[in-house]
Amino acid sequence: MNRVTLRPGDVGLADWRAVYRGAEVRLDPGAQPAIAQSAAAVTRILAKGEPVYGINTGFGKLASVRIEACDLATLQRNIVLSHAAGVGEPTPVPIVRLMLALKLASLAQGASGVQPQTMALLEALLIRGLTPVIPGQGSVGASGDLAPLAHMAATMIGVGGISVGGAPRPAAEALAEAGLSPLALGPKEGLALLNGTQFSTAHALAALFEAEVLFRSALVTGALSTEAARGSDTPFDHRIHVLRRQPGQIETADALRVLMAGSAIRASHLKDDERVQDPYCLRCQPQVMGAALDVLRQAAQTLAYEANGVSDNPLIFPDTDEALSGGNFHAEPVAFAADMIALAVCEIGSLAERRVAMLVDPALSGLPAFLTPKPGLNSGFMIPQVTAAALVSENKQKAYPASVDSIPTSANQEDHVSMAAHGARRLLGMVENATAVVGIELLAAAQGCDFHAPLKSSAPLEAVRALVRSRVPHLDDDRHFHPDIAQALELVRSGAVAQAVVGAALPGIAE
Repeated sequence: MNRVTLRPGDVGLADWRAVYRGAEVRLDPGAQPAIAQSAAAVTRILAKGEPVYGINTGFGKLASVRIEACDLATLQRNIVLSHAAGVGEPTPVPIVRLMLALKLASLAQGASGVQPQTMALLEALLIRGLTPVIPGQGSVGASGDLAPLAHMAATMIGVGGISVGGAPRPAAEALAEAGLSPLALGPKEGLALLNGTQFSTAHALAALFEAEVLFRSALVTGALSTEAARGSDTPFDHRIHVLRRQPGQIETADALRVLMAGSAIRASHLKDDERVQDPYCLRCQPQVMGAALDVLRQAAQTLAYEANGVSDNPLIFPDTDEALSGGNFHAEPVAFAADMIALAVCEIGSLAERRVAMLVDPALSGLPAFLTPKPGLNSGFMIPQVTAAALVSENKQKAYPASVDSIPTSANQEDHVSMAAHGARRLLGMVENATAVVGIELLAAAQGCDFHAPLKSSAPLEAVRALVRSRVPHLDDDRHFHPDIAQALELVRSGAVAQAVVGAALPGIAE
């Protein structure tokens, strides 16, 4: 298994992707001096006897309440317990692991005042496969993801649940069995663990990584559909796209052209074809998919910044022994990035569904109705297209921007919130919907190309068709369709479709 060493403030998206995919995680030992200096600064700040938010005061609307020295440890424990108020289904383990790693890298930058032993326990949870059980609902992305992060922090003091090997256990028991002891939180530590955008950012990053697989797969199925419809590759001519100067569009057109290069199906209709232009779902693939690529890359940049940033409050500056209160916990950048990913995923699925609809319509594709040799007796791909349409409609409903919503909380102290958690949590479901649409297109496009035998497509696309046929036979007569779709969905979801096109480089998002 791969191992990722987190260098605080300098972790690449490829490393975050590896963490999400299950890589082992270690914190760079070089971070220890900054951690120790930050914790020491909190001690010196307290010694001044002045009120400092979150260290010796209440929280939120209660910031004016001074807390006595004898109650500082209770204060930090109380904030964790009181804020662990989430509801809903547990967050998936890969996302929680990513969340833990993000929090570890953030706190290790030495601006949060967390003790070395706290960092050691956070790292140990990752190393030993102890995953906090974190309800998925309860954050508005205001003072960070308070409720989800509180559930994470609660397990570190022996409260709540920890998943071990997929089975939830009481946190205190799971820690003890792993040879670990619950923490006694010091001043500032509870707040440092609770503040931050790591829950929202982890969800958004996970969706970004899955959207990259979706995007590449949809490029392949789009090219295969173009072949099935005997469409033209002229709209992918490089000269067209450089005139517009949109980077994603240029790269997408180049990829589509390479995918179709050398196709005998394409060569068969270069002359005497009555059609002048293809439908937009074929002809405008570079413009739509390229725009999606650019948007996903912009979201990736925002999330890369966020993943390497510090987003708790107040922030500790050991060089001057200051604790400065600000608003880095406000997750608006993540909310915007999540909305951008949602729009791109929605459009990728929408364009793929239009290609399926085109292929099943004999007036548009020139293929047998619903891609079956015996239409009427057989329904062929009639209802898979309906399923694709249903999934696209569902994604359209989910694509409404979360970032434009806000609801005041904490007695109007937090009077504008980002809704980043909502925006990010919906994304994996949207990607899964679009993945199913692309899986249906994969089957339809392969079926359409079968009708052109003995003519073959390009070498990359024939490799994809062979992959499909190794799992799903050609559809002659109607059969139980669901298993076929399940096989195609897995080929798309796993990245096998994109990986099958050896020799055809596909644009990426999160390098």
